[in-house]
Amino acid sequence: MNAPILAVLGLACFAIGYRFYSSFIERKIFSISEYQNKTPAEEFEDGLDFVPTRKHILFGHHFTSIAGAAPIIGPCIAAFWGWLPALLWVILGTIFMGAVHDFGALVISIREKGRTIADIPRVIYR
Repeated sequence: MNAPILAVLGLACFAIGYRFYSSFIERKIFSISEYQNKTPAEEFEDGLDFVPTRKHILFGHHFTSIAGAAPIIGPCIAAFWGWLPALLWVILGTIFMGAVHDFGALVISIREKGRTIADIPRVIYR
């Protein structure tokens, strides 16, 4: 199988995961309503730390964050076990582990008024 076919199959998996799995996580796990809360950027807008941003900019930031480890771990897995496990790790790991983790961190941060994940336990357990 050549690289363009693998790339198209990977992108198709990402599109399917985005369309179906993300809505499942949104509704069933985190119980998010579109009109539930204002984001901290809207609620506490100060022009410095809290600034509303277009969704395409946010997508770029989160995409680069989640794609950070895949170029490192993928080739290491491929060198040891071969390319199929590496490809599965990058695609399925991104959909079922990385994206869920990042989405969960964002939801928790929004529910805690924009605090970072490291700051939340400090505030809760004082």
